[in-house]
Parts: sequence; C-alpha cells; structure tokens
Amino acid sequence: MRVLVCVKRVPDVAGQVMLAADEQSVDARHVGYTVSNHENSAVELAIRVADATGGSVALVTVGPADSVEQLRSLLALGCHAATLVEADPVALGPADVAREIAAVVEDHAAKGSGYDLVLLGNDAADSGDFQVGIRLAYALGWPVVNGVSVVETADGRAITRGDGPEGEESFSVPLPAVVTVLEGGVEPRYPSLKGRMAAKKIEVETRTLAGDPHGADRVKLQVPPAQPSNVEVLGEGAVAAPAVVDLLESLKVLR
Repeated sequence: MRVLVCVKRVPDVAGQVMLAADEQSVDARHVGYTVSNHENSAVELAIRVADATGGSVALVTVGPADSVEQLRSLLALGCHAATLVEADPVALGPADVAREIAAVVEDHAAKGSGYDLVLLGNDAADSGDFQVGIRLAYALGWPVVNGVSVVETADGRAITRGDGPEGEESFSVPLPAVVTVLEGGVEPRYPSLKGRMAAKKIEVETRTLAGDPHGADRVKLQVPPAQPSNVEVLGEGAVAAPAVVDLLESLKVLR
C-alpha cells in the first residue's frame, strides 16, 4: 500500500495569534513553524497502514523552500520519500493547492509510483481552509471521506471511523481514495535519533508550480475575541465543603 500524506508549514501559534497587516495570513515573525496536529495524526495513520501492508509513505507540501524542515522532521518518523512544490503560500488558494497535489499524484502515477491512498489534515491550521481534500478528490476522480480519526485498509477498500452528530460513523470506500484526518484517533510518534540521521540522507524532490496561481479570493482573516470567563468562589477551608458537594451534585458527578 502506497500512501501519500499532504502537509503544510504553518506558524506555531501555541500562544496569542497575530495577523499580518493585510489580514491574509498569520504573522509568523516571532514564532517558529510546525505542521498541524491533524497532519501529525495523518502521518501516524499512514505509517500504520504502510507497516500493515508492507507499503511506503510519501509526503508532499506546497510552500516555501524552508518547508523542507518540516518534511525532514516527518521523514524521521519513518516516511520514505518527500516532494516539495516551491511556492508562496499566501499567493495560493485551496483550488491552487489541490491542483498542485493532483499534479504530483498524476505525475508519480505516470512514472509507475502511483498512490493507493492520500491523507490530508482536515483543515489548514493557519487559514482554516476545509476545501483542499474535496477539491483534490474531485480533480483525481477519487472517492473522499472527511473528518475521520481512524483509517485502515482491507480488500481494496479504505475503512474510516470518526465522530458524527449521532455517535461514531464508519465509511468504507474503494481505493484509491482521499481521506481527511482529525486529530485524536491515534497518538503520533516521536522521531528517534536513528530516524533523524536517516532523514538527512533522503533526497527531497523539488518541483515548481504546474499552473499559475488563482489565489484565495479571501476577504480577510479574523481572530475571534477571547471568551470572557467567570469565577465563583465557593468559600475557604472546611466551610466550603457543603458548597462543593452541591456543585458536584448539580453537575451529576455525585448522586
């Protein structure tokens, strides 16, 4: 089973999120870079599928040359190959990114290295786009399942599980297929020293854009205001015990 995982270099905004002056991207001048938790989970699922089937995992990203840093960190986990499509991510919209990934998939297939499964994070951690997976599947003519936490393969099909509005949902689609992943279904692994050393020896394929960017047609990004929080002091010392019991009973922790 050959699996491709699509990742994106995004600002590591663990603290306060700041926008660029044009409100089209996150200001990353004072933070580092990473990939999203969704994509880390997608990589872990890909490695598990490949291990179970004697297959391989490849990575692809569309972004600046510095994105090779994120590719190397994921190669160190046990992925086997990586492709970087060099581009200014601010100039690209979801349709552009999907087109570039589709071009990589189709080019590799033409060279005899096609993919059975393509995994993506459910959404972009910086711009919040939820479109790339759908657009990619449409471009390839493949089935797609969105927002799942677990992916397995059997008998030429992808079996996915995730939370739906009425509980857990499971879908089975024929391969090849596109699946977008939410974090939470698996615990991503950490790279070993041996893995880091091996990753340095893997040649990263570098490509240019297959077409002219259309852009995002985005009006602007907006950071929602912080939600106010209220604190109620139940009391001090032993006198607070009855109030704590009443609170736990109201929350149905105690009956």
